[in-house]
Amino acid sequence: MTKDEIIQKHQTYLWKCITTYYKDPLVIDRAKGQYVYDVDGRQYLDFLGGIVTISVGHSNEKVTKKIKEQIDRVQHTSTLFPTEAIVALAEKVAQIAPRQLKKCYFTNSGTEANEVAVLAARMFTGNYELLALRHGYSGHSQLTKSLTGLHTWRKAGVIPYGIVLAPGPYCYRCPYGLTYPSCELHCAKDVEEVIKTSTCGAVAGMLAETIQGLGGFIVPPPGYFKIVATIVRNYGGLFIADEVQAAWGRTGKKWWGIEHWEVEPDIITSAKSMANGVPIGLTLTRPEIADAYKGLTISTFGGNPVACVAAKATIDLIEEERLMDNAHEMGNRFNAGLQALKEKHAIIGDVRGMGLMQGIELVKDRATKEPGTELATRFMERSRANGLIVGRGGLYANVIRMSPPLNIGKADIDEGLRMIDKSLTEVAA
Repeated sequence: MTKDEIIQKHQTYLWKCITTYYKDPLVIDRAKGQYVYDVDGRQYLDFLGGIVTISVGHSNEKVTKKIKEQIDRVQHTSTLFPTEAIVALAEKVAQIAPRQLKKCYFTNSGTEANEVAVLAARMFTGNYELLALRHGYSGHSQLTKSLTGLHTWRKAGVIPYGIVLAPGPYCYRCPYGLTYPSCELHCAKDVEEVIKTSTCGAVAGMLAETIQGLGGFIVPPPGYFKIVATIVRNYGGLFIADEVQAAWGRTGKKWWGIEHWEVEPDIITSAKSMANGVPIGLTLTRPEIADAYKGLTISTFGGNPVACVAAKATIDLIEEERLMDNAHEMGNRFNAGLQALKEKHAIIGDVRGMGLMQGIELVKDRATKEPGTELATRFMERSRANGLIVGRGGLYANVIRMSPPLNIGKADIDEGLRMIDKSLTEVAA
């Protein structure tokens, strides 16, 4: 099909709510390594990676080879039948997990992973109410929409009871008007007040993204999760770290983003880059929490042998090539370059991130921090025109999110910075 035919059929046969970037949608035809190519053959440097999902580059031979071999062996079984693929992946995850987290439940997405985590927390604790954070995003189901703290993703009035949203650790736009570190982590300590005033006083847990992804790559300050986890546990709950975006070396040096805060969660959820783009979700927890799950459960596609083989191949590759170290090194280089661009371009209000999760928040005025929503719209168009694909997020849709593959090199980081600089200049002109 031609580009126009694809776009026309997309508009005709797919739901209107399925959002696409750009005024003129970008129709991707193929991808390899750090590049994607549209149907007209134009090359783009991919700093979005399918929304923080391509961890070792598009169509990585070491991963796709294992996928092809597994397809020829057995493509589907369901969880009713154990396979070598599912146990090999579960064993590998247990080996690299925080020390007490040894039991895996595999699904197809981060949404499902979070659903399983909430059910497990409620069953284990015997409590029902759950805390989440404003500006967080947890998924597209009825339950995970209720855990989401962004109004644009909470439509249709399908909000279950028992969810309480606490103010988030958004330092750039502190809800209390305070400044870190003189704030003494008031946002973390206030979680106790939220529990005492907005719940029955006994909670099943708290689910929080280690770094808030769709919220705009919001990075909580040091010490935040230690305080929060302690408070939640003191009121009978479990601390659930949503690592759908931050896991698998993405934040640099460590497998799990939450490790940077020196906290061992009771449950970790993940998905996205775990299998380099093959659909998979993970809920990881302690044996006693997993064993408390009541009733029968099956998953038709969870733990699919092809997805499990893809995930293990991806994890093995990250480990063998020490890509979490590269994420740290390249992330520092990228962040330093973005900080320099902030000094040059007044429309950058904030630069934040960790490893190869980096974001810039665009504003109309630094003094007032008025969100630059339209600036972000123009930046998206200009960066695409300049050959760079990035993402977008934030409550005001004014944050540019960037997540290159973990095996990105210095030359591509520098080229990406050049394209960002050029695009910012054109937006401000």
